Amino acid sequence: MENKGISRRDFVRRSATGIVGAAFLPTILTTCSNTKGANERINIGHIGIGARGGTELVSYFMPLTQAMNIAVCDTYKDHREYYEVQINRYYSKKDKPSVECKSYVDMDELLQRKDIDAVHITTPDHWHVLAAIKAARAGKHIMLARPLGLSYPQNMVLAKALKENNVKFHYGTQQRTFEHIQLGYKLIKEGLIGEIEHVDVWAPGKNELPSPFCKEVPVPSGFDYDRWVGPAPMRPYCPERVGYKSSWYNNDFSIGFLGGGGAPPLDILVWVLKDKVSGKYSCEGTGKYWPAGENNNILSWDVNYKYENGLQVHFVSDDVAIKGMLEHRIKNENNGTTFYGTKGWISLSGSSVQSNIPLINKQLNNFTKNARGWIDGEKNAMGERFLSVIRGEEPELCPLDEAMISDTISHMADIAIRTERKVTWDPIAGEVVGDPDANKLYIREMRAPYVI
Repeated sequence: MENKGISRRDFVRRSATGIVGAAFLPTILTTCSNTKGANERINIGHIGIGARGGTELVSYFMPLTQAMNIAVCDTYKDHREYYEVQINRYYSKKDKPSVECKSYVDMDELLQRKDIDAVHITTPDHWHVLAAIKAARAGKHIMLARPLGLSYPQNMVLAKALKENNVKFHYGTQQRTFEHIQLGYKLIKEGLIGEIEHVDVWAPGKNELPSPFCKEVPVPSGFDYDRWVGPAPMRPYCPERVGYKSSWYNNDFSIGFLGGGGAPPLDILVWVLKDKVSGKYSCEGTGKYWPAGENNNILSWDVNYKYENGLQVHFVSDDVAIKGMLEHRIKNENNGTTFYGTKGWISLSGSSVQSNIPLINKQLNNFTKNARGWIDGEKNAMGERFLSVIRGEEPELCPLDEAMISDTISHMADIAIRTERKVTWDPIAGEVVGDPDANKLYIREMRAPYVI
C-alpha cells in the first residue's frame, strides 16, 4: 500500500473520508440490488473454501431454504471443484430449482456476477479485509471470518466501502448466537453483577504443530500460489508456510492466535461493554515466541489493558490462564471471558458458563448438556442470522465497528510485546499515541497488483 509523503494520521483520516490516492480506486465497479423481500431467494458466493470455509458452507449455508449457493472460489483447484460438484449434486437430489454452482480461481470474476447478492469470505487472514473491500465495492453483503485484518488503514477503507455501497456486514463470531451467552449478556446488562470493574479474557496460543523449517520446493499443480500470497510479501514456496493452520503462525499472513483465537472471547467483551472499551487505553505485557523455525508469531502472552474510564482487562493465552485465572471455573475451556462486577462475576465460554451468584448460576446452567457436561452452543445459526440481517429483519448482529474494536485489542497486545513497551491506543486518531515505530506495525504494505 502506498502512503509515501503523508503522515500515518493523515492516511487513516483520508482513508475514512475518501480523500485517497489512485491506489484506492475500486477494482470492482459493478453493483447489485441490496434490497431483498422476505420471500425472495438470496444467492450466495463463497470465497475461500478450505477446511473452515467448507465446514461453514455445509453447516451454515447448505441447509438454508431461502438461499442458494451458486458460486465458489479458491486458489486450490481441488477445493473449488470439489464443492462445485457437491453443491450441484445436493440441489439436484433436493429437486430444488437453482442456478448451477460455478467455481472460480479469481474472486473478481465471482464478484462481477450481478446475480450474487452476498458472499461468505473464509480466506487466509491476510486476505480477509482486501476480499471484503472488493465485495463491498461490488455491492455484495458480507459474512467475514475472524480475525478481521492486519492493517488499521485497510479497516477504515472497508468501513467507507460498506457505507458507500449500502452493504451489510456480518462478522464470523458465532458465540453471539449461543443462547447461554445471550442470557449471560442480558444478565450483565441488567446490572445483576453490578458495575463491571475488571475483565479476564483468555484464548488458545498455538496448536500442536511444531515450528517448521522450510525448504523451497516446486509449487504443486492446481495451486495458484501467487494469488494465495496476494497482498503479502512473496517468498519461495514451501508447503509448511501455507498449509492449513501453518499460515496462522507466520507474521506475513496473520498475528497468530492473538487475533484468530482471541477474536471470540474479545468479541464477547466488546459486545457486553462496548461503551466502556471504545475509548483510549494503555496496553503492556510480555509474550513468548517459538524458539526457531518458520513460525514468528507470538504463541504465549500475558497482557494488561487500562482504559481511561478505569476499566481493566487482562488478556492471556490459555497456558497462562490455567496457572491461576481459571480457579473460579468448574469446567475449563481454552477460551472465555469473565466479567467481575461490584456484586459478583459471570464467566462465559462457548460450551460452559458460570457465576458465583447462586440464582444467576442456576439460570445460566439451565441448558441441555452433552455426556461430558458441555452446553451445546453451536446451533448453526449464523447463516440464518446473516439472511435476516440482509433482509433488514434485524440490525447487524456482528457489525464492523465492533469487530474493529476487538481486533485492535489483539493488535495492541502484539505491538506491546514486539516493541517491549507500554503503548496507548487512541481510537479517535486511529493510532498509537506518540509512537511512530509502534504504528508501523499496524500498517501493511500490499504487494502489487493485490492492492486497494
